Amino acid sequence: MVEFFIHNMAPIMFAALVVFLLLGYPVAFALAANGLIFGLIGIELGLFAPDFLQALPERVYGTMNNDVLLAIPFFTFMGLILERSGMAEDLLDTIGQLFGTVRGGLAYAVVFVGALLAATTGVVAASVISMGLISLPIMLRYGYDRRLATGIIAASGTLAQIIPPSLVLIVMADQLGRSVGDMYQGAFIPGLVLTGLYAGYIFLSSMINPKMAPGLPPEAIGYREPNGARGIWQLVVLVIFSALVGYYVMTQTEVRGGADFVVLSMSVAVVVAFLSALFDHYLGAQRVVLTSVAAAVLVGIYVVLRQGGWLTAALATEALIAGTVYALVAGLLARFAGIRLISNIARQVTFVMVPPLGLIFLVLGTIFIGVATPTEGGAMGATGALLLALFKGRLKLDLVSQATYSTAKLSAFVLFILLGARVFSLTFYGVDGHKWVEELLLALPGGETGFLIVVNILVFVLAFFLDFFELAFIAIPLIGPAAERLGIDLIWFGVMLGVNMQTSFMHPPFGFALFFLRSVAPKTSYIDKVTGKRMEPVTTGQIYWGAVPFVVIQIIMVALVILFPQMVMHYRSAGVQLDEQQLEQQLENLAPGFDDLAPPLDLGPPKIE
Repeated sequence: MVEFFIHNMAPIMFAALVVFLLLGYPVAFALAANGLIFGLIGIELGLFAPDFLQALPERVYGTMNNDVLLAIPFFTFMGLILERSGMAEDLLDTIGQLFGTVRGGLAYAVVFVGALLAATTGVVAASVISMGLISLPIMLRYGYDRRLATGIIAASGTLAQIIPPSLVLIVMADQLGRSVGDMYQGAFIPGLVLTGLYAGYIFLSSMINPKMAPGLPPEAIGYREPNGARGIWQLVVLVIFSALVGYYVMTQTEVRGGADFVVLSMSVAVVVAFLSALFDHYLGAQRVVLTSVAAAVLVGIYVVLRQGGWLTAALATEALIAGTVYALVAGLLARFAGIRLISNIARQVTFVMVPPLGLIFLVLGTIFIGVATPTEGGAMGATGALLLALFKGRLKLDLVSQATYSTAKLSAFVLFILLGARVFSLTFYGVDGHKWVEELLLALPGGETGFLIVVNILVFVLAFFLDFFELAFIAIPLIGPAAERLGIDLIWFGVMLGVNMQTSFMHPPFGFALFFLRSVAPKTSYIDKVTGKRMEPVTTGQIYWGAVPFVVIQIIMVALVILFPQMVMHYRSAGVQLDEQQLEQQLENLAPGFDDLAPPLDLGPPKIE
């Protein structure tokens, strides 16, 4: 019996952990208790010396000293400040008005705002609760199918786990020993594609059954022009102009391809759109002269900077000139031709969307081009969120206090799980558990394909019982080395598992996004404040059934990442590429005639006589 226990210590230890978790013990304490109990058993059985556990304080200190993990409280704090300062409400109202009478417009708005909140909050609970409180009553008021409405809110909230700056990607990168910046770049396009798949499902649903997702009635549409028009074409023109300017400015830089080029181009476009709307709003058609003077001054500054070799400042000035010129043209057309180039809806969308977009691109752009580490980017994001709340007049001591408390609670939660995982892994590695897992996974039939299928099924099943933090700290350190042994790129592997782990929020019995939505969805019938009609409650069954199609979409997204790895692998294009021939030529130029001065070296193996 003792021999059997010694030879099978690793699987017994893993099985004991599963039992502890199924019994409902907190994950952090279950991990730590397992590590310590089996550590003592291992000492008694002679598997390792008592001195082995003296490495534990060093592992704990190493965790506390990990600078990368500092990004977690920074990004959490940034998201909570933005969410509690009313940003989500402003975005949902404005984007909902933008889609207007389009079939499924409110659902599209929820997806779009969910992606924006994902890129700012990074916290599923904040996104789901915000959209559930704000958009669910409106969707029910206008006759949306309850399963579609609840499913799209829950699914859009989970985008926070794959769209940078996601907290789970930080943890994933730390556990796999890879750069957080590379993980962010790799996840950027899959996050956008998943957002598009959600929107595609809404489109199909609204086409097949228009009653599932009706458009807003005309009387509910605001931000109209004096003549009653919506003014959408002005917004389209502004977006196209800003995008073209952003693309042109970025082509003059050394940034080529990948997520960094996209993010930085969009950053410039956001600046141009904001300046255009800002100048038009505050200067207007009656102050064309002031706008002309501003444009002329900026052109002069641009010429000086360009001639002086200050390329970055010159490119920034180009964006300023573009925005000023657009506002000038808008003022001239309004004054002399009576044509409004910037409509009310264009101005509203710009003023509401630009601040959070600017903050997102500031954080991600500096991380992608290597100017800031994720931790420094998170610090800038937290500071920017405080400034945005201040400018909106919503920065209060109460808000900061609540955000700080929630941030500390989440950070402590993550840290305790990580410390428990360190205790567990020390003993697990001591009994060669990592070798047992590697051999088990590498012996799977089908090679790399079989490995990926089994790992994805395993993570999907574990997601029924564990959330993404627990999966990242327990499963990833065990399967990561096996993936590396098979030659799998760990950034691609981490992004693929990140998409898979989203399902942990979406399916019962422990789908946290479903629980968050259940907590804010109406449990009893109520009288709608606008229409005065009695509205039926949203049942738990409707929430669960509404999540099913989106779990299927997430699984399809996992398959797409596997079939089209370039969606993730583009992150490599941002790296420094060396020209070997040019490098050899430079080395020869540095040491001319060296071969004549030094005898040839014999680098062969030493001879043993």
